[in-house]
Amino acid sequence: MTERRHVTSGSPYEPKVGISRALRVGDRIVVSGTAPIWPDGSCADGSGEQATRCLEIIVAGIEEAGGRREDVIRTRIFMSEAADPDEVAAAHAEMLGDVRPVSTMAFVTGFLDPRWKVEIEAEAQIG
Repeated sequence: MTERRHVTSGSPYEPKVGISRALRVGDRIVVSGTAPIWPDGSCADGSGEQATRCLEIIVAGIEEAGGRREDVIRTRIFMSEAADPDEVAAAHAEMLGDVRPVSTMAFVTGFLDPRWKVEIEAEAQIG
C-alpha cells in the first residue's frame, strides 16, 4: 500500500471539511482549492494579489510534501465575476511561467468568503 502524507496549513476549513491542504501519494502531490488568506485572516483586494497568495500557499504545501515548484503539472484557477482574468494570468505566469503546467481558468458564482475573487488548486508530479 502506498503511504499517504497529509500536509496541513492551519486553515480553519481543513478540520471543518475534513480535508488536507496537500496530499502526497507516491510521487504525486495534489493540493486542495486554495484561497488567498494571510495567516491573520486578511485578504488582499486585487485579483492578482489574491492569485499570488494562493500560489504561494500552494507552493509551500508542495514543498512541505517533498516536492518543488518545478514539479507542478496542473493548476485549476477559479475566479468570481469580480476577478480580473488578466491580473490572475499575470500572477500565474510570474510564479509558474517557466514551469508551464497545464491549466484551466473558469468563472464561478462565488466562494465561501465573499472577499475572495480567486481560488486555485494544483497537482505536482515528483521526478
